[in-house]
Amino acid sequence: MGDLVIGARSGAGEPEGSGGRAARSTEAAASSAPAEEAAAQSADGHGDGTGDTPQPLPGDSGPTDRTEEQPPRNERKPRSFWKELPILIGIALVLALVIKTFFVQAFSIPSESMQNTLQVGDRVLVDKLTPWFGSEPERGEVVVFHDPGGWLADEPTKQSSNSFVRGVQEVLSFVGLMPSDNEKDLIKRVIAVGGDTVECEGEGPVKVNGIALDEPYVYAGNTPCGTKPFGPVKVPDGRIWVMGDHRADSLDSRFHMDQPGGGTVPVDDVIGRAFVVAWPVNHWSTLPVPDTFDQKGLAATVPAVPAAAGAVGAVALLPLVRRLRNRPDRDRRS
Repeated sequence: MGDLVIGARSGAGEPEGSGGRAARSTEAAASSAPAEEAAAQSADGHGDGTGDTPQPLPGDSGPTDRTEEQPPRNERKPRSFWKELPILIGIALVLALVIKTFFVQAFSIPSESMQNTLQVGDRVLVDKLTPWFGSEPERGEVVVFHDPGGWLADEPTKQSSNSFVRGVQEVLSFVGLMPSDNEKDLIKRVIAVGGDTVECEGEGPVKVNGIALDEPYVYAGNTPCGTKPFGPVKVPDGRIWVMGDHRADSLDSRFHMDQPGGGTVPVDDVIGRAFVVAWPVNHWSTLPVPDTFDQKGLAATVPAVPAAAGAVGAVALLPLVRRLRNRPDRDRRS
C-alpha cells in the first residue's frame, strides 16, 4: 500500500489490471475537492459565499483577540519628588509674595509701647487688603504705619551679625514669611481721626469730641495721659492721632506735636490694621475695637455741620414752598 501511494503522487503509470482502482481513486478525489475547497475558504475567513458567518473548523479555537497581540502603550512615568520640589517651592514663594503685597503681612513687635495688648517679640498679622478699596483707619484700631518723619530717628535697626542669617531673613521678609528689621514701621492705636478734637488734661481721661474714653487696654499703673498731657488738638482731614497702650513708655503723637502735622500721621502712611496676634501660640488673640469707641455722640461733631446746614436750608426754602402750595388755589379762583 505504501508503494501505491508513492507511485500515485509521483505520476508513474499503474500496472496492468489496476484500472478499477484508478477509477475509484479518481472519483474519490473528485468528491473530496468541494470539501477541501470549503475548508480552505473557511480557514481564510471568506465563508461559502452565502453571507453566513463562517464556522470554525473542528479543533479550531476561533479568532484570537488582536488587542492581546498589541504591545502595551508606553505609560508616562511620574516625576521624581526631587524634580517637583523646586517647582513647588517656586509656586509657594510666588503665592507668599502676592499675599504679602496685597492681602496680609506679618510684623514683629520691637518695643513695650503697646503693652499689655502686645508683648515684645509678638508677631501680628496686618490686613493690607481693605486699604486698597479705600478703607481708612477707624478709632480704636491697632494700625501699623511708616515713620511719618523723625519718629524713629534715634532708633537703630536690629540686624543679625551673621551674614548668612541676615541673608535668609531678608529673603523671607521679602516674601512676607518673616518681619523685616530694616523697615522703620510703628504700631499704635488710633485714638482720633480727621475732623476730631482730642485732648487729655492732668491724669485724664482722654476725650474725643468732648466724650471721655474708658480705656481698659491702658497698661496697668499708667494714667490715660501718661506723663504727657496735651490738647485740645484738632486732627486735620486725612490724618490720624495715635497713642500706645503703655502710655508711660510710648513716643506717640503726644511727643511729636512740634513736627509737621502736629503729631498726626497721614492716612497714606498706614500699611494696614493689625487684627490678630499669630505668634507665639500662647499669645494668640484677636485685636478688636474696644467698646468705648462705640459710644453715642463720639463722632457727633462730624455730621453736625451738614445737619445744621440742612436745617438752615429748609428754613430758607419754607416761604417758597408755601407760595407753591398756594398757587393752585389762586389759579382756581381766577
